[in-house]
Amino acid sequence: MTFLPAVPLNAVNESQQHAERLKALWKLVTQRDLCEEDRFRSILRLAGQALNMDLAALGEFSSCYTVRYVHDSLNLLPEGTVLSIHDTLCQHVFDSREPLFVSDLRQHPLFQTHQLVTQVGLNVYAGIPVWAGEDVQAVLAFMRRTPVEGGFDEADIAYMELVAGWLGYHLSQAQQRELLEKYAMTDPLTSMLNRRAAEHRLNEELARAKRHGDGFALALLDLDYFKAVNDRYGHAVGDEVLQVVAARILAGLREDDWVARWGGEEFLVFLRNADVREAVFVMERLVAAVKSMPIPTSAGEIRMTLSAGIGLPAKEDASFLHAVETADSCLYQAKANGRDRVEACGGARVLWPAQRIKQALREEQLCIANQIIVDLETGRAVADEALARIRLPDGNYLAASEFIEAAEGLGLMAQIDRAVSQQAMQRCALRLSGGETAQEFSHFINLSPQFLARRDLVEEMLANAMSFCQTCGVTFGPVKPIVFEITERQYLRNLDTLEADLKPLLDFGFRLALDDFGSGYSSFLYLARLPISFLKIEGWLIRNIRKERKVAAIVESLATFGRREGIVTVAEHIEDADTARILVEMGVNLGQGWHFGRPEIDEMR
Repeated sequence: MTFLPAVPLNAVNESQQHAERLKALWKLVTQRDLCEEDRFRSILRLAGQALNMDLAALGEFSSCYTVRYVHDSLNLLPEGTVLSIHDTLCQHVFDSREPLFVSDLRQHPLFQTHQLVTQVGLNVYAGIPVWAGEDVQAVLAFMRRTPVEGGFDEADIAYMELVAGWLGYHLSQAQQRELLEKYAMTDPLTSMLNRRAAEHRLNEELARAKRHGDGFALALLDLDYFKAVNDRYGHAVGDEVLQVVAARILAGLREDDWVARWGGEEFLVFLRNADVREAVFVMERLVAAVKSMPIPTSAGEIRMTLSAGIGLPAKEDASFLHAVETADSCLYQAKANGRDRVEACGGARVLWPAQRIKQALREEQLCIANQIIVDLETGRAVADEALARIRLPDGNYLAASEFIEAAEGLGLMAQIDRAVSQQAMQRCALRLSGGETAQEFSHFINLSPQFLARRDLVEEMLANAMSFCQTCGVTFGPVKPIVFEITERQYLRNLDTLEADLKPLLDFGFRLALDDFGSGYSSFLYLARLPISFLKIEGWLIRNIRKERKVAAIVESLATFGRREGIVTVAEHIEDADTARILVEMGVNLGQGWHFGRPEIDEMR
């Protein structure tokens, strides 16, 4: 019979004790209902008690040593204590990246004169580097007054290193979350708050202002002609410009102000406790700072200017949107008034075009007015044009001429075209199904390059058109009654791109009209490249055919060209019978203007 050697009882007890404290540690680190801060403190408390230590601290190193979390029965190092790196026992561990275990500090040549030894009476130190990712971010330190007889045993060292490993893992996870949150709330190019973070902070600022009765101003800054920089030098140089401008804006703010990148080349500035005069002063200083010195880039020095708009919230405002919209409107005015300037609006609620457009889109107050187009020879209405209108609270309507230019500057044309085209196609289907118009009656709709470039909006419009075609009760051939107008005044640079954008519409059976023909230099290029079905002659030419012989000759030649090329000519802005008669004699096909009818609102809702 073989007898196994007897295991000492104290060894069994130590093994069980070690297993129990490991089990307790595992239970704690996997507990789901603890926040990170409570988890760190709980781990330190558990480890300190398990090792019979007076103090367990997790300290972080940067330019100094900071006690981030601690279990301290001696009340020596409160959380948040900041020490010089040279005043801490942990410096050696941090520098060497190796653990250090000292069972009696009084006998150690490096630490025996340290004040924690001579003045506080600490005699035991254990320090373990805490790795977070690929680097040491902190040191886990255990200390106590009673020396460790015979030195640290292997089980205690393994336990301390395990605790340091768990702390490092959780510290790394916390840092990753903080980094992700920072990226989610920070513009990577300028390191400023991004729009999402700015909106969150603006809500907090508004609540704070209401609690304390404080005021504030908001400003929107926009780089002038920034698109030209990107087009000429490329986006990399454009990014360099944005970074320098952002730095100059930051340097020019007051102490309690802050700035965010609102989007593209636009920045939002929050001005605490600022009235209109103070806000204008700060913005003019920023505008001057950007203008005063050229911006150094890899492509050479580039001179830039800023435009700025300022808005103040009203006392009754429940959100920051009014102040932002006012600033946006004033920014548009600064652009319209020549750029490189500051525009501000005081406390009065002035409804600028920008605000009207955005409010109309939000509240679905944008509608269409339809103006008839007649056959000049017979006088019969053969088509109409859908014109955008904004329905005002007093029941009146804002004409397109009062807001389209602002909408183009604000990048809102795609949304306007979306609303107008949907209403116009719905009206077409209703009139066809009700027998009010013939199948040959055409409906003209203006489309901007911004809309055509939005593939999602084009696809949505085609889906709507297909649905309307199915409900109107008419079977169409390859040609549909919708005619889309594009205008050369919008300077469509890339005709290859434009042709690709138009192709899905033309394939569906929609036709194309060139609007305002004669208002710019690229008219004939468009005629040569695009499948134009209708040529709408610029109104200035029509109004002057009786005054200028050369103008009349131009219009007559356009009519001749249209007949030869199979393009229907349409004269705009006809205001009297004599002009209509002359156009018939010239051979112009269709006419539009107040002589035949003013735009009329056709309420469908």
